[in-house]
Amino acid sequence: MNLRTDLAVELKEQFSEDTKVYEEINGDIKTTSVLISKNDALKIGKAEGHYLTLEFGDITDSNIKKQVIEVLKEKLKLFFKQPQKVLIIGLGNDKATPDALGPLTLKHVLVNAPLIEMGFSGDNVKTYAFAPSVMGKTGIETSDIIRLLVQDLKPDLLLVIDALASSSLERLNHTIQINDVGIMPGSGIGNKRKEITKKSLGVDVVALGVPTVVDAATIVSDTIDYMYQYFAYTKKELNNPSHKLKIKLPNYKKYNLSMDTKEKETLLGMLGSLTKEEIKTLMMEVLTPLDSNLIVTPKEIDQTVDVLAKIIGTSINLAFNLNTTNYFD
Repeated sequence: MNLRTDLAVELKEQFSEDTKVYEEINGDIKTTSVLISKNDALKIGKAEGHYLTLEFGDITDSNIKKQVIEVLKEKLKLFFKQPQKVLIIGLGNDKATPDALGPLTLKHVLVNAPLIEMGFSGDNVKTYAFAPSVMGKTGIETSDIIRLLVQDLKPDLLLVIDALASSSLERLNHTIQINDVGIMPGSGIGNKRKEITKKSLGVDVVALGVPTVVDAATIVSDTIDYMYQYFAYTKKELNNPSHKLKIKLPNYKKYNLSMDTKEKETLLGMLGSLTKEEIKTLMMEVLTPLDSNLIVTPKEIDQTVDVLAKIIGTSINLAFNLNTTNYFD
């Protein structure tokens, strides 16, 4: 079964030598560029093009917020060529918090088209913004609504913001992906709608998103992997006197330890002989027929989405050199 993910970086195990992957570190931000080839696009079900991923830690930390804004601002500039008119689309349902990233981001984007037309702004880029909601509320394909706007406004660039799905607990709300190929709304959770791409709309499309949900199969398989790391850590520290005095265990993941295959099989039997990918596939095969492969989001999603929306909105304003002071203190 295919992984439920919108992130190209999570499919890198399936890439051939045709697809290039580049990684760099900017302070506390890890950036990964994936240039998916035409051959791999057909194999993995992702459109050919450039996918860039930012990974970061706790976004409630003011220093990390500022770093993400600076890096995202610079990386966004790589995806457009001095547009004169930009239409920014906030996809999603503002009544469902995990899916509200797009509409919430628009609250932090400076929309200056009326100001420029009245002579009150000297910005070089004219911006428009619209949140088309979801087909379940409007009865209209989101792509069709956007197509009509594009035909009327004739923008140079369409910037689409959406909530994504991930196949990793670690990347949940700690990742931002940008691509130059557009987006297929709902594809990460198996709810495919018409694509929003240059091919379908006739205008350059840049898509930006954050994974806010994972499925139950991911949670189970990642928990098993964490368990391996936990037992490996406790085994290593078993005879360490200071370990016995610790009230709370440290983050054992940072030690990058794991059990060997024999130990895994002793602990879990046949299941222990499977790779992480095989376990995830098995969990999907077990849960999907029962409609129990639930889509899950963290309990602090309300606060997290609000912060992410402000980060993304501020980065967009800075990337287009818009006259705004919407910045973190």
